[in-house]
Amino acid sequence: MVSRRKLLAGMAVGIAAAGTGAYFKLKPQPVEVGFSLTADELAAAQRFLQTYPVIDCHAHPGRTFVRDAQNLAWKMKLYSMTGTFEEATVSDMKAGGVSAAVFSGVADFQLLDLAGGAPGAVREFQEGESWDSYQRQIQNIKQLQADGLIVIVRTAADVHATHAAGTPAAFLGMEGADFLDNDIDRLQSVYDDGLRMITLVHYHNNTLGDITTGTLGKRGLTEFGREVVSGMNDLGIVIDVAHASQQTAFDALEASTRPVVLSHTHINSPAYSHPRFVSGELAGAVAASGGYVGAWPAGLGIDTLAGFVDRIEELVEVLGEDHVALGSDMDANYKPVLDTYRKMPLVIGALTKRGYSDQTIAKFTSGNFLRVMNEVQAG
Repeated sequence: MVSRRKLLAGMAVGIAAAGTGAYFKLKPQPVEVGFSLTADELAAAQRFLQTYPVIDCHAHPGRTFVRDAQNLAWKMKLYSMTGTFEEATVSDMKAGGVSAAVFSGVADFQLLDLAGGAPGAVREFQEGESWDSYQRQIQNIKQLQADGLIVIVRTAADVHATHAAGTPAAFLGMEGADFLDNDIDRLQSVYDDGLRMITLVHYHNNTLGDITTGTLGKRGLTEFGREVVSGMNDLGIVIDVAHASQQTAFDALEASTRPVVLSHTHINSPAYSHPRFVSGELAGAVAASGGYVGAWPAGLGIDTLAGFVDRIEELVEVLGEDHVALGSDMDANYKPVLDTYRKMPLVIGALTKRGYSDQTIAKFTSGNFLRVMNEVQAG
């Protein structure tokens, strides 16, 4: 009789063979650090983490979004059958001094496949499917609180309290606003659920706008998208334009009266370019809105943790220390070079070693996120 462990291992091999492994790593292999810290430098990093919160502005801790997902393409079905591991990731948060994260659902997960080797939507939603999926995912994240793993927070002040208590905290977010369909009244419903950040689009050209990968749309932000941006401003929900086409992102910036963010990306350059990276012009416009760019430790052009520290430093040099945050995409990233929250002290130590003050590092780890959250939620 084949055990469940052997069955899942076989599935993992099949998924990797089908080209899924690079995008949806079931268990990432340890990544080379690429630098060393002395015992004193590491101790200083630990002291920093006791003083200042670390908040990940975009993550999928333990992959809660796959739990009980229905109507999946076969590769995604195999991926989802390997299960979730929230308890392990929350344990990593505690060990690595990560105080909070935006626990993001994935609105279009059941539409996705890996045709061509990259994620993309391969069908449209059935009637009611997107809203049912949203409710399932949010309730599953809320169950983590009921189980005592996390505390769901809604404001910057909440995070300061949970950090002092040493309790892992979660802001609720969704990657993709597909669940809204064309019903603006749902925005109030999701706000009441506790949602405080929405990535407008993901891998599906939805009713709000166009994505930056796959088949490129030419609509930009739709009229409904403009209505949603206005509603998010009124309610106090952070607008995230990661994954959005440049036109959609610029339209959202124009329509918004509050700061807009790019939760997980990097800036295209002559040295390395990718469709998921953004132009310097767009990154600068996000910074000018008062927002931030989340430094993204994806294995695109880098393959060590030192490369991620380089990436943080590049963003600070281009955008300034007030406009860079941590956007790890934890547990759903592409070849992650920050592969566990337990390595956060190494990131802090490396930044200190490169000459950054605690105050500057604290802006990256939480200050910029909290400032934006306060400005978005200001009445």
